Amino acid sequence: MSDTAKKLGLFAIVGGLIVLTGVMQSWNSALLILNMGLISAIMALGVNLQWGFAGLFNVGVMGFVALGGLATVLVSTDPIPQAWTSGGLGIIGGLVLGALTIAAATLIYQRMPKGLLRTAVLLAVLIGGFFLYRGVFDPGVAAVEAINPASAGNIGGLGLPVLLAWPVGGLLAAGAAWAIGKTALGLRSDYLAIATLGIAEIIIAVMKNEDWLARGVKNVIGLPRPVPYEVDLQNSASFVERAATLGLDPTTASTLWVKTLYAGLFAVVLLIILWMAQMALHSPWGRMMRAIRDNETAAEAMGKDVTRRHLQIFVLGSAVCGIAGAMMTTLDGQLTPGTYQPLRFTFLIWVMVIVGGSGNNLGSVLGGFLIWFLWVQVEPVGLWLMQLITSGMAEDSGLRQHLIDSAAHMRLLTMGVVLLLVLRFSPRGLIPEK
Repeated sequence: MSDTAKKLGLFAIVGGLIVLTGVMQSWNSALLILNMGLISAIMALGVNLQWGFAGLFNVGVMGFVALGGLATVLVSTDPIPQAWTSGGLGIIGGLVLGALTIAAATLIYQRMPKGLLRTAVLLAVLIGGFFLYRGVFDPGVAAVEAINPASAGNIGGLGLPVLLAWPVGGLLAAGAAWAIGKTALGLRSDYLAIATLGIAEIIIAVMKNEDWLARGVKNVIGLPRPVPYEVDLQNSASFVERAATLGLDPTTASTLWVKTLYAGLFAVVLLIILWMAQMALHSPWGRMMRAIRDNETAAEAMGKDVTRRHLQIFVLGSAVCGIAGAMMTTLDGQLTPGTYQPLRFTFLIWVMVIVGGSGNNLGSVLGGFLIWFLWVQVEPVGLWLMQLITSGMAEDSGLRQHLIDSAAHMRLLTMGVVLLLVLRFSPRGLIPEK
C-alpha cells in the first residue's frame, strides 16, 4: 500500500466512525465529536511543533489552552463601567508598579557590581516594590469584586467580536511562553517538563482565585458567539420553512446548523495552521529545527543558536494551543477554570501526538480526531458491552453491578491500551515522520 493510500484510508476510517455515530446515535453527537476533534487536532499540532520539530518536552499544555480561554473573556465580553470606575485603575496601576519593580531589580542586578551593596539595594527595591504594589493593587481588587458579585465581580472585557479573541488567545499564550522559555528552556528535558507543568498549575490557580479577572470558580457564562443562536433561527420563518422541507423540526435543525457553522469555522482555522506547519516543516528553517532536535551539539558546531531556536518553536507551539483554547471556550459559551485538568488538556493531547505520529503534522491531525472519538465513545460503548455481558446474571448480582459500574473506567483503560498497542506495533505512530 502506498503512503498516500494509507493516509487516505486512515482518515476515511475516522470519518466513517463519525458518520456511524450520526447514524447509530444522533447527528448532534457526531457534529459535537467533529467540532471537538477539529479543536483537538489544532492542539496536537501545537504540541507536535514543539516535540516533533524540536524535541521540547512541554507538559504545560493545559496552561496555554487556559490562557486562550481567558482571552475570549477579556476580548469579547462587555466592559463593566462600575468596576473600572471603582477599582479598575487601581488594578492596572498595581500591575504596572509590579512590572516596574521587576524591571528595576533586573537592571540593578545587571548594572551594579557583585557584592554586598548590590544585594542590599536589590532587596530594598524588591521588598519596597512589593509592598507598594500590594498597597495599590489590593484595594482596587476589593472594589471591583464588590460590584454585583452574584453576576459580575470582574472588570469585564473589551466588547469586541469574539473571532478576534482567537488570535488574541494565541498572542496571550505566546507571551506567556516567551516569559517561560527565557528562564526554562535552558533546563534539561525532564526539568523542563517539571517546570512547564508547575507553571501551568500556577496559571490555573491564578484564574481560579483572581475573581476580578474572570470571576474565578464562579465562571463566566453567556459568552458571545460567532454563529446565530438556536432560538433566533427557530423564530425565523424562512429557516423553519427550509427545515420543514428537509423533514426536520426547527429545534433539531437549528442545533445541527449551528454546529455545522462551528465546524466550518474550525476547519478553516485547522487548514490554515496545517498549511503553515507543513510549509515550515519543509523549509530550511524546519530542516534546521529537526537537525537541532536530532543532535544539538552538531547544530551548535555549525553555528546555530540552539536556545534561540528552541524559544521560537516553543512560542509558536504555545500560540497554536492558545488559539485552540480560545476556540474551545467559544464553542462552550463559558469559561470554567475548574475544568482545566492535566489529564484532559496535557496527557490526552500527548497521546494524540504519539498515536498519530510524532514529527508528522498529518499524523497529529489524525491522532486528534481518533483519540477524541475514542475518549467520547468508549464509555457508552463500554456500558453497552458490560450490560450485554451481564445480561444473563441476576438483577441483584454484586458481580453484575460491579461490572456495570466499572464501565466508567473504560475510557482510561482504552487510552492506555491504544497507546501500548501503537507503541508496540507502530512505535513511530500511525503516520510516521519521513
